Amino acid sequence: MAQNHRERILALLKKRQILRARDLTSEGIPRSYLSRLVEEGVLLRSGRGIYFAADTDFTAFQSLAEVAQRIPHSVICLLSALQVHELTTEMPHEVWIAISRTARIPKVDYPAVRAVRFSDTAFKYGVEKHNVGKTEIQVYSAAKTVVDCFKYRNKIGIDVATQALRDCWQQRKATMDELWEAAKVCRMSNVMRPYMESMT
Repeated sequence: MAQNHRERILALLKKRQILRARDLTSEGIPRSYLSRLVEEGVLLRSGRGIYFAADTDFTAFQSLAEVAQRIPHSVICLLSALQVHELTTEMPHEVWIAISRTARIPKVDYPAVRAVRFSDTAFKYGVEKHNVGKTEIQVYSAAKTVVDCFKYRNKIGIDVATQALRDCWQQRKATMDELWEAAKVCRMSNVMRPYMESMT
């Protein structure tokens, strides 16, 4: 194996933590080097086209970072966003992502992904950037996440939504103004009003 290609791959890993096969193409490195490094035990392959260092210190959010790499136009939402904001103790079996109404539904073999379509206004509102290791992910703010839980209460359960609202308020993850603003943007004010008024 050409030493310079190997060193360049390892240098890329230090910067990004997760590599896609296409990252090598853009650097002019043949993709075949990935397979060789996997065989040597230097790299691990996770699903189609995603690689990371064998000595990677995995976090609870590793699957979120992988999805962010594979579907860069998505935003982490609902149960997965609750996890990021520490508003739940449960680990979702799927990574919940928001995509725009016109985006193609992604096909990902691993990790399991649940995609939800948002209107343009709701899709763009409340997006934050967080770092998972060296990978940047997009996730909705705590206030927007709570409101989304009410909007999709038929999918995740009203009990999850109300608990998220209580925890968000008690842990001061969002102000009442931030919650009201997100509720207005997502047209959830009427649904959420009795729950929010009961807390003040």
